Amino acid sequence: MGNRQGMSRTLLGVYLNDHLAGAMAGVELSRRLVRTEGEWAGNGKLERLAEEIEQDRAALLEIMAALGEPVRRAEMWTGWLAEKVARFKLNGRIVNRSPLSRLVELEAMRLGVEGKVAGWRTLRARATVDPRLDSAKLDELITSGRSQITRLERLRARAAEELFGAGEDSLDA
Repeated sequence: MGNRQGMSRTLLGVYLNDHLAGAMAGVELSRRLVRTEGEWAGNGKLERLAEEIEQDRAALLEIMAALGEPVRRAEMWTGWLAEKVARFKLNGRIVNRSPLSRLVELEAMRLGVEGKVAGWRTLRARATVDPRLDSAKLDELITSGRSQITRLERLRARAAEELFGAGEDSLDA
């Protein structure tokens, strides 16, 4: 049993560090969306989402500390670097943002938040057997994440409609 517990802690640490790498990428992407699409979204919508995503990353770091799981800096910076590399996707544009960028980035944000909520749910299930985890806080994080998904989906649907819903001309690169 002792060996299994040690293994679980190691696997949990890997799991949490993977989520931390995703959180780093999410923070960077949310900041970029604020800079490039904040005016389009209006009313500070993306700014609020970016703040919440940063708070969620901080919550993950607090959870890792409570569980005694060390932050593996290399994995954390991998998330940061992955977001930077993703900017150089082949989208038909070299210098300017592609009209697809808004939609693709909103979809990436939504997928990231879906993964984050899945992580919170996993930790919530573990909280039933691990008193170091705060069930109420995890419930709040899950609720907040669901709200983020809803808001991102509204923005994503609007971006898709603006890009592809106007007829054939919008399909041209």
